[in-house]
Amino acid sequence: MRRGYPHGRIGACNTVTLIRVALALALVPPLMAGQSAGWMVAGIAVVALALDGVDGWLARRQGLVSDFGARFDMEADSILALILSLHVVAGSEVGAEGLILGFARYAFLVAMLLWPWLAAPLPQKFRRKTICVVQMATLILLLLPILTPDAAILVARLAAALVVWSFAVDILWLRERAG
Repeated sequence: MRRGYPHGRIGACNTVTLIRVALALALVPPLMAGQSAGWMVAGIAVVALALDGVDGWLARRQGLVSDFGARFDMEADSILALILSLHVVAGSEVGAEGLILGFARYAFLVAMLLWPWLAAPLPQKFRRKTICVVQMATLILLLLPILTPDAAILVARLAAALVVWSFAVDILWLRERAG
């Protein structure tokens, strides 16, 4: 944080993001205890997702926007998606589709080790933010016992296809610029 955060105080924005990480991590004990998915997990996830819009708003309002804050926000989203995907896979009929929803960012990070040109900065795109919200909302929906197994798998596949498509668009864009 000292290297990439240009402001003299953490601010409410980063505190909210830290709360989001804490909420995500609070979902690990139920998973480890075999109490995956369900209404309680979905409720905590909804709060964490709702706070996702608050941290950026606070950063802009308090004049604390930074690359660090944007990265912190993205990593908080990634951790939440990973933990929710593990709940989905453990508590439903959804399989690999659920894992794609949670592990896509981490697969991209591993790919950066193999192809360093993937680490180049990407321009801000509304598409990424929209698909992230769809991804999270899908994971939360899949936690609830309201879909039939076939419907859950279909919803997971559609969301996973969107996530894969979004990563593919970014990878192609980065590849074109890597020369």
